[in-house]
Amino acid sequence: MAGLAIRERERSQDPRVDGILERLLSLYPRAIDLDMGRLLTLLGKLGDPHQKLAPVLHVAGTNGKGSTCAFARAIAEAAGLRVQVYTSPHLVDFNERIRLADGLVSHRRLADTLELVERANDGAPITVFEVITAAAFVLFAEDPADLCILEVGLGGRGDATNVVDRPAACAITSISIDHRDFLGDSLTGIAAEKAGIIKPGVPVVTGVQKPEVLAVFTRIAAERGAPFAARGEDWHIAPTADGLDFTDTHGSLALPFPSLVGPHQYDNAGIAVAALRASGLMIPDRAFATGLARAEWAGRMQRLGGPLASLLPTDWELWLDGAHNPGAGAALAQHLTGWADRPLHLVIGMKQGKDAAEFLKPILPFAASVWAVAEPEQHLALSVEDVILASGGAARAGGTVAEALSQLAAEAAAAPARVLVCGSLYLAGALLRQA
Repeated sequence: MAGLAIRERERSQDPRVDGILERLLSLYPRAIDLDMGRLLTLLGKLGDPHQKLAPVLHVAGTNGKGSTCAFARAIAEAAGLRVQVYTSPHLVDFNERIRLADGLVSHRRLADTLELVERANDGAPITVFEVITAAAFVLFAEDPADLCILEVGLGGRGDATNVVDRPAACAITSISIDHRDFLGDSLTGIAAEKAGIIKPGVPVVTGVQKPEVLAVFTRIAAERGAPFAARGEDWHIAPTADGLDFTDTHGSLALPFPSLVGPHQYDNAGIAVAALRASGLMIPDRAFATGLARAEWAGRMQRLGGPLASLLPTDWELWLDGAHNPGAGAALAQHLTGWADRPLHLVIGMKQGKDAAEFLKPILPFAASVWAVAEPEQHLALSVEDVILASGGAARAGGTVAEALSQLAAEAAAAPARVLVCGSLYLAGALLRQA
């Protein structure tokens, strides 16, 4: 986090929350520091709320964490359970990060809790994410629930959420190269960081992984005596004509296609199902089907209406996805194979520091045209010129998303088409604020 001013992307609709975050930014020079010592000290002053949580499902990974959390929440709620969820980042408003059993935390209660945590911290060095995590634990400890879903912020081993030492189950989603500054550029090194959430005796579930990644997970799980379930070995999921067949050691389930779009979501859905079944929670079979059909997760292959869609011809579709790293690009390409029924136009806006060329490589062959954009409210947006360079010159300068869509509409042929805006969760948030 550069400077001592909170980014537009971090702002809340509550100015009191903004004020707290501004003050906290002066306490520690780094936005991210993978060390749990500061947080454990703070939690001790708060009465160790992280030790008073409902059974925890801890979710790490590079891509698919949020979708897996969304599936798990929807399944548990379909079973009648009260569910809390902690995720990051938010897309539109800061309070999206903390969901209590009765819904998103209110702005007032979030601000009150952040002030409580700030007083307990008493000016000690601390990162903003650590304070938010402490606030989430305080809120969750006060909120009666049956399941608490925690999404890792970054990595796993040194992430603030990893202070929970005995979750009911752990899940690790797809691993890809991302956050090189903190995790390095070795898949096995990143896998070891993610595997830091594996705890002795706690079941851990993973989905499709490259062999070298799976080998790391298998070894660490064995060293820690953690029951380990990998897709294709210990659990299976496969599409049928009208849904998905799921099988693990607990038996088979006939499931509908997930509400979240794309073949990559089969893996995320399967991880959620397998992890919940491994957790020991009592969930009837019907709840797995109902939950997969109901799950919602904004900014992930989401069809948009509203002002932006109105810029396009009426028979065109406008879609938004937050995919932004090489692994997500590959997953997106898999989905695009099913979109051959009409021309596809890509509108790309990315964050600085991401591997834009590797993200774009698998999806460019599907595009009738490519437009490079940088939205004014998009935090650390990669310049239009750099997006064009990453595309190998395939992209055209689009300006903002609205400007790119207007240019597309002006050049539109008679046939229906699709437009997919992707490349950054920050871009997704900026567009959803316009909706």
